[in-house]
Amino acid sequence: MPKIGFGPIIDDRARVLILGSLPGDASLKAAQYYAHPRNAFWPLMGQLLGEDLPALFYEARLERLKARGVGLWDVIASAERSGSLDAAIRSPEAADLRGLVARLPCLRAVAFNGGLAAKLGRRILSDLNGVALIDLPSTSPAHAISLSAKAKSWAILSDFISQ
Repeated sequence: MPKIGFGPIIDDRARVLILGSLPGDASLKAAQYYAHPRNAFWPLMGQLLGEDLPALFYEARLERLKARGVGLWDVIASAERSGSLDAAIRSPEAADLRGLVARLPCLRAVAFNGGLAAKLGRRILSDLNGVALIDLPSTSPAHAISLSAKAKSWAILSDFISQ
C-alpha cells in the first residue's frame, strides 16, 4: 500500500518553499510535518525565525511559518516505502510542484530538505526564472551531521525569509 504525503502548507505570501521528499512514518502517524522528535527541522526553523517553534503546538508552528513567508510541501505525493528512509522509496509519484509554484507570486526561493528532494525537485523545477533553488542537508536524524553544521547551511534561508 502506498504512503501518501500531506497537502502543501502555504499561502500566497510565501517567499520560501521548503520541500522534503515524503513524510516519514512518525510524521504520517502524527499527521504532522517533521514529527520525529529527533528531526532538526523545527529547531532549525526556530533559530532562523528567532522564535521557539518547538515549544509551540503544531498548528501554531505552521501559522508562524506562513506569517513569515515560509511554505512546506514534499516533492513526492505518494510512494511505496518500507520504513522512513528515502533510500527505501519505490515507485514515487511526483507532487504538482509546477502547479503550486505558479500560484505563488512572491516566491523567491525553493529549498530542498535533503538529497532526494533536491534530485527529484530540481528535475521538475530546473527552468524556474527568478527563483533560487537551494540544496540543504536533510534535517532527518538519519543524516548524521551535527545540528550546528546543518544550521550553517540552513542559514542561507534568512536572506529570503520575510521579517
